[in-house]
Amino acid sequence: MLFTDKIALDGTRRTGDGYLVADAKVARTGIQIYHGREVGKPEMDQVRVFRPEAEVFSDKALASFAHRPVTNDHPAEAVGARNWRQHSVGMTGGDIARDGEFVRVPMTVMDQAAIDAVEAGKRELSMGYACDLDFTAGTTPAGEAYDAIQKNIRGNHLAIVAAGRAGPQCRIGDSWAAIPPPMETPMKTLMVDGITVEMSDTAVQVVGKVLQQLNDAKATVDAQDKKITDLTTAVSTKDGEIAVLKKQVEDGKMTPQQIDAAVVARSAVIADAKAITGAEVTADGKTDSDIRRAAVDAKLGDAAKGMDDAAIAGAFKALRASVGDADTDPVRRLSIDGLKQVGDARQQANDAFSKSVTDLNAWRKEG
Repeated sequence: MLFTDKIALDGTRRTGDGYLVADAKVARTGIQIYHGREVGKPEMDQVRVFRPEAEVFSDKALASFAHRPVTNDHPAEAVGARNWRQHSVGMTGGDIARDGEFVRVPMTVMDQAAIDAVEAGKRELSMGYACDLDFTAGTTPAGEAYDAIQKNIRGNHLAIVAAGRAGPQCRIGDSWAAIPPPMETPMKTLMVDGITVEMSDTAVQVVGKVLQQLNDAKATVDAQDKKITDLTTAVSTKDGEIAVLKKQVEDGKMTPQQIDAAVVARSAVIADAKAITGAEVTADGKTDSDIRRAAVDAKLGDAAKGMDDAAIAGAFKALRASVGDADTDPVRRLSIDGLKQVGDARQQANDAFSKSVTDLNAWRKEG
């Protein structure tokens, strides 16, 4: 993990070439305060990071502060050979030493714009370095509580900045600006499922969006439920209608007697129409009313136009009466006598069969 630490720059001097040189306190032991987001713990407002002497002043840590590039503000990335030309405005020296609780490093600023910035008041330093961060809480030998420990500290670059983290002693030396107190997040009140909840403005927006999605989903489900209810009701209604229609069909079925009567009545209409027109009658697909109207139209022509069914029936009856009897017509005879003749013929056949049986039995007795 890459860290930065700020220290102030004091005791500078210019060389004959115009460079600015100084001895800088660039690191210190003890506890430094970081925002949680700086150390990968955004859920924490502040993180107390402990740097033990054993880590800060280890041989490898001290050696890593030598011959590091000096930058004007921290770059957004670690400095190396690939981007040194882009970021470097100077260099640290190789005579690294412990100075109390600090690490002192000689430095040279070679870029004129950076030198001008320092002389205009930009006089704090911030050491950029990598380390391992062990989030094991504990207490320092001095009794200070901490949340994490830095281990394997390795310097990367030394930045000239406007404010530092390592304390006022660190001015092109090593300055450490106190971390500002956490800003109070303005809270808003939101009603969630009948419960009043206080939350940040961002949280209100997020929760509000989720609640709206839930409401929309519920509305969709309610609409589907209503549609299902409506369809169920419609099906039940149709079932009732079907039951009624079935009953009507059952009730409307014709008995054999009714069928016989209907056949006789229709045959009579056909026979009467034939008697009126003197021609064969085509009855297929026609009702009795159609047959009567055709016969009346054939006889009366335009005079029949505009007649309703009742008038047609009257005209048909009058025309039939005017042509006389037609008992010789078997169809007419059938329409008058009905199906009785069929029954009479069957009875005659039965009588004849019975008589033959009687005669046969009589012959047997004689023999």
